[in-house]
Amino acid sequence: MVAAADPLGLSGDTNGAPPVVAAVVVNFNAGDALARCVESVLAQGLAVRLVIVDNASTDGSADRVGELYGRRGDVFMQRNRENIGFARAANQAAADPVCGDADYLLILNPDCEFLPGALRTLVAALENCPEAGLAGPLVVDRHGQAMRGTLRRFPDPWRSLMQFSGLWRLGRRWPVFQGVEPVAELPPGVTETEAVSGACMLLRRAAFERLGGLDPDYGLHCEDLDLMYRLREAGQVSLFVPAARVYHLQGLSSRSRPLWVHWQKHRGMQRFFCKFQAERYARPLRWAVVAAIWARFALTLPLALLRR
Repeated sequence: MVAAADPLGLSGDTNGAPPVVAAVVVNFNAGDALARCVESVLAQGLAVRLVIVDNASTDGSADRVGELYGRRGDVFMQRNRENIGFARAANQAAADPVCGDADYLLILNPDCEFLPGALRTLVAALENCPEAGLAGPLVVDRHGQAMRGTLRRFPDPWRSLMQFSGLWRLGRRWPVFQGVEPVAELPPGVTETEAVSGACMLLRRAAFERLGGLDPDYGLHCEDLDLMYRLREAGQVSLFVPAARVYHLQGLSSRSRPLWVHWQKHRGMQRFFCKFQAERYARPLRWAVVAAIWARFALTLPLALLRR
């Protein structure tokens, strides 16, 4: 565990100026949640420039935000004629000139809302830990309970098997059964970790640029894990910051197209495995892992469609 951050100790640059955050929100039919997301970011009390990329929404959510915040000098809207995917749209927003001199880049889902002081706490964690390149909050549901995935390990074939089979619950007694999600209680202080929730990620902008941004070949899902994995390979750690809390209304943008989202999730799993891990295994085992991913797709598809 690293030293806890002082949420008020923001040093900024050498001239004492407070750090600047460029916030990126990719929207697709997030409804009223988008406006609440924007309001929660602007209420954080930091110098924030907010870039919203709308991926051809049809629900009027982007229009609503334009009406509410379009006259502000710190909110910018980009509209795409088609849905180009999350990773490509996030990279598009990050390339906006208004992000060019920001100290930090915030990638935030449109169905997330910051609780008071959360963004300041995330920034402070990175300010106080130079070796860290990314910080993620405690992501909670409407009851204030931690959501799955808020703190996790990188998936590999064994961990994924343990997770899907439910055997990961035995990991508290026998570590060999540990899966992607932790079996112990979440740590109370700022902690180095492999991965956090991709719903809200604060990165050093320079690190994001060195990595080349998000991998645009992911459609939706696993592009966040890919980014955190590459960050770790580059020698920078990720931080879990439980004092920063973000509410997440999960899956809001996905309900209108559950089959596409479910397919993209498993396509992302396959890409992550093939990109980073497949070379460790003999070819027959590689084929077996890919087959298992798509068997999972088929087995869980009915449940995904019922959640619509």
